Amino acid sequence: MTLTKNKMVSEIGRRTRLKNQDVQTMLEGLIEVWTEELVNGGRIELENFVVLEVQIIDRGDQVGTLITSSGSNEAPRIIRCLTIRGSKHLKRLLNNDAKEYR
Repeated sequence: MTLTKNKMVSEIGRRTRLKNQDVQTMLEGLIEVWTEELVNGGRIELENFVVLEVQIIDRGDQVGTLITSSGSNEAPRIIRCLTIRGSKHLKRLLNNDAKEYR
């Protein structure tokens, strides 16, 4: 199952009894704030859930080449990568749940 934005809005509205329009406005605002924070090199930590952060990778002299259909280009030296790590609490829940399926 995939949890889309529309499904989230409906489910949060059902659980909180807020109007779906209000939930959608809040969710879109949250996404904007998170996007700005990550683009600016920040870190987002949701206790007992996940940590999102941008890591900057400097490849130094080992840049390499990108080969595309239109030719080849030098790959960027500096790469910004989004990393997502589950919290210890979430990992523990996932591992306990996995044991039940064995």
